[in-house]
This record gives sequence, C-alpha cells and structure tokens, in this order.
Amino acid sequence: MTHLKVGCIQLNAGSDLARNLEAATQAVRNAASQGAQLIALPEYCVLLDGSGRVMREGSPDEAQHPALPAFSALARETRAWLLLGSLTVRASDDRMANRSYLVSSNGDIVARYDKIHMFDCTLPNGKVIRESSGYQPGDEAVVAATPWGPLGMSVCYDLRFPQLYRALAQAGAVMLAVPSSFQRETGPAHWHALLRARAIENAAWVIAPAMCGDHANGRSTYGHSLIIDPWGKIVAELEDQPGVLVADIDLQQAAKVRGMLPALQHDRPFSLRCDPTV
Repeated sequence: MTHLKVGCIQLNAGSDLARNLEAATQAVRNAASQGAQLIALPEYCVLLDGSGRVMREGSPDEAQHPALPAFSALARETRAWLLLGSLTVRASDDRMANRSYLVSSNGDIVARYDKIHMFDCTLPNGKVIRESSGYQPGDEAVVAATPWGPLGMSVCYDLRFPQLYRALAQAGAVMLAVPSSFQRETGPAHWHALLRARAIENAAWVIAPAMCGDHANGRSTYGHSLIIDPWGKIVAELEDQPGVLVADIDLQQAAKVRGMLPALQHDRPFSLRCDPTV
C-alpha cells in the first residue's frame, strides 16, 4: 500500500487537558470522516502552557497519562493510525520527556520518540526559553514501521538539525513527521523554508501538524500545518486557526525522486581540516 490519505490536525491547546483532549478527539474524527488513514497531531497536543509549573503538574508518568488510553480507543474507533505529536510525561530524573507516540489502528503504541534537541533560546522579543531546564532530552532516533512505509519521527526544534533527518532517510524513512509548536516570532522566516529543505534533501514526504494561536502564560505559536512532497512542493496547508487538512499522498513519489536525484546514495565519509589562519 503506497497510496494513503494523511490528516494533519492544527490545535490551539491550553492548560485544560480535558478540554484539549476533547478538541483533539473531535478533530481526529473529522479527519477520519474525510478518509484519513494516518492522522497526525501537533506537539503538546493535549497540554500547552507557558508556565513550567503547569506543564510539570500536568505531566504524569506514562502509565498514568489519561490521554494515552483515550487516543488508543479513538484509533480503534476511527480505524486510523494516530501520530500523537507529543505528550509531556514524567521522566526518570523528575524532568519531563517531550514524547511522540505512534498508535496503530488497533490502538497499540507501536513507537515512541523522545525529542532529542532542546530549545534553549532568547527570542527577538526578549522572551527566554530554556527547555533543558524542564525536559530530559532523548538520545535515540526512531524510524517506525507503518502499513504504507517507514516513518521517521521528530518533534519541532529537531527541524533545525538536518543530520537527524538524513539519518532517518538513510535508515529507510519515506515519510518524515515534524509535529510542532513553532514560535510565532520565527515561523514566518523559517517554518516553510526548513520543512521544504528537509523534504528536498531527503526526497521524502514531510508531515508537519502544528499548534496555533495564543496560549496561557505567554506562549504563541505560528500554525501553518503543512504536507510537503518529496520534490519540495507544498500540497496542503492550513493558516493560523485550528483546523484539519487531509491530502492524498503517493509514497512511490519518494522512490521516483530518489531515482532522479540519488543524493542519499552519494553520502561519503570525510575528514575535516581547519586552517589555523581561519
């Protein structure tokens, strides 16, 4: 099966987990009613608050997280595969893990990925974000098997590290998932360019569901969920409001582009010499 319908869910989550979960559930049902077989939700899909305290208090151990059984039941109900962009769960050192889940249509968790790269930054408006103070970074890249083809998993800030996506593509991924809560300040300049670059570099489909709007305690996100083909063409996009997009994709297109531009076959090891005068 190389043809499938992909759904991207764009949400405006806040600090009320139950309300966020209900909004996500209705959006997934909407996508499934349009025939989506693989439905992707954004980063922080059931809880997003600018307060680290609120995020920690809303992040139980994985075994106690109320969203996981709810989404498993939803996958069984809709007969769709669900990519949970991320849930925050308590990690071993009392920080949180920003963890993405792939749930099969049987409701089974078939893959987990902990966001590797931490966003520690001072934004142009002076706002300071230090993800590493609250989150434990992952250390393992993940390519998950789906009925349609291998899916490379990532989360938001990972997008700025092309070596991760190269490794995923070299391991066989023909779809790259980039669920995000991209900052509104950087989104207009970087979001589309980086996502198209990852698609072009790796001749892979990019599926990028995004968070949008204003959130509690000073967070604001860019939206513009995207599905991009292996040639770098945007085939579907939302704007800056919550919504659902569904697009037909053909995974054979990845093989076609890789045949025309076989860059993945041309990677070579090399050494690096730094001229002392540089």
